[in-house]
Formats: sequence, C-alpha cells, structure tokens
Amino acid sequence: MKVYHSIEEFKKIDNGVVTIGTFDGVHLGHQKIISSLKQIAKNKHGETIVLTLHPHARMVLYPDDTDLKLITSIEERVALFKAFGIDHLIIHPFTLEFSRLSATEFVRDILINKIGTKTLVIGYDHHFGRHREGTFELLEELAPVYNFDLEEIPEQDVNDIAVSSTKIRTALNNGEITTANQFLGYDFELTGTVIKGQQIGKTIGYPTANIFVQDTYKLIPGDGIYAVMVRLDKEEFKGMLYIGNRPVFKGIKQSVEVNILDFDREIYGEKITVIFKNRIRDDMKLSGIDELKLQIDKDKVEAIKLLFQTY
Repeated sequence: MKVYHSIEEFKKIDNGVVTIGTFDGVHLGHQKIISSLKQIAKNKHGETIVLTLHPHARMVLYPDDTDLKLITSIEERVALFKAFGIDHLIIHPFTLEFSRLSATEFVRDILINKIGTKTLVIGYDHHFGRHREGTFELLEELAPVYNFDLEEIPEQDVNDIAVSSTKIRTALNNGEITTANQFLGYDFELTGTVIKGQQIGKTIGYPTANIFVQDTYKLIPGDGIYAVMVRLDKEEFKGMLYIGNRPVFKGIKQSVEVNILDFDREIYGEKITVIFKNRIRDDMKLSGIDELKLQIDKDKVEAIKLLFQTY
C-alpha cells in the first residue's frame, strides 16, 4: 500500500476506485465498504484509493472541545488499511480552509481534478463537504457531469451489520471490551511509551509498566482491570492491565499500567502495545496493601483463565 500525506503527493491514476471518510476504528461497517471497494476495483481492473482527512474535523472546527476521543490513531488506521489490502491511502490535512470547500468543489477539485476518480463508492447516508451538504442525491447529479460511476453500499447491508463508531466508543467507555471487539472485527489496542511510576507494584510481587499515551485524542477504555496481550519488540506476552486512579493510594490522576506475566526486563522508554481481550472487574477501593495483594492474586488467576479462552 502506498501512503500519501496530502492530495498534492498523489499522482492521478487511470482507473481509480475511490471511497472517502474518517473511518475511525475501521470497524465492521467500514470493512463492508472496503470489501465492496476491492470487489468493484477487481471487476473494473482498477486500483483502490481511500481518501481520509486528518486531524478529525471536530479538532479543527471546535479546538476547545476536548470531549472527542478516537478509537484509532492515524498510525493504527494506516496499519489497518494496509492489512485490509488497500492500494493507495491518501491522508489529507483537514484545515479551516479545506472545511470551506462546498460539496461540488470537493467533487470537482479533489475527487476529479486531483485524484482522477472513475468510480466513487460511499456508505449509506454518507455526507461530505461544507456543512455536510454533500449527499448521494447530489453525487447522482454530478456523476454524469464529471464522468464517474457511483456506487452506494445499500442501506440493508449497513443495517445488517448495525455498527457505528459511536456504539464502539460507548462500549469502550463502559469497559465492554468483548462488545467493542465484536463491533470492530479485531481486538482494540492501546499504544504508548513505558515511563517510570511509583514502583509500588514491585513491592507486592506485581511490577507494572506505566504507559504514557502520547495521543491525547486516543480513547482509553473505562476504569477497571483487563486481561490483555502485550506486544513488545514483535513479541507477545500475557498480562493484566489496570486503568484508574489507584484509590488504595488516594490517586487523582488516571493511571494506565500493565503487569506482564512471567516477565522480568527493564523496558523504560520502550514502545508498548496492549491488546484488550476481556474485562476482569471494576476498579475498587480496598483497605490497603494486603487486601490489594490478595485481590491481584485473584485477578491473575482470572486473567490467565480468560486469556487461555480467547487467545
């Protein structure tokens, strides 16, 4: 897959089969569009092109709104599109100037003049352009004018999957990992850098790697204990992840830390990815270190059981 970081980097191709969207999560609904895109391209002897915008429109149009959290970082989306076999991925910067393009200007200037779209594939009820004024009906009017074919994923196909990025965000916020993973069609991941913590876990036999997630817009699931796989240097290990403010120690700031089972290496400063498999329990306030140790012993047993069931 070739990746372009602006439309200007892209050179027109003769038979481009294009889809457009944010694709946060690249979930089962998005995968339906990708599958159709690939099949149409195969039938027409064309090449698949995904056009996505970054950063998310809300980050640019409403910079003071910090409530938006994304299921996937742009790096994760790139990896997913590559895994799903897309030929060309255009990541174009979303700016205030770009947001002022009318739907017709977007089709003429971007899809036709810059990309050379021959077939446009869109999901049911997709909107685009200034004030989201672009609709399927408008595209039907423009298709003969600019000589491109138009394909819409049928409403029935979308409803059969019944997945949306909003549903997945809700599930993740509630800690409903198995539901979120079912909607995604793969296991949710969280990537960050290992930083030094208070090293309290080490004193009770459960050293943890504290994870700093640099992307402030990346969604972190709801507080609790999770059974996870841990990817480090292309190796994978079983682990249990804690998300919360550590009420035993009267913490205020949210902590994300993972205990990697049967692991004894210094990994400060290294990149680490946790792959969420299942939820063990809610965060809870315990009486002190001794009760915490007993509870983590139980959590470990449950984590191992869940990981052997799901991995």
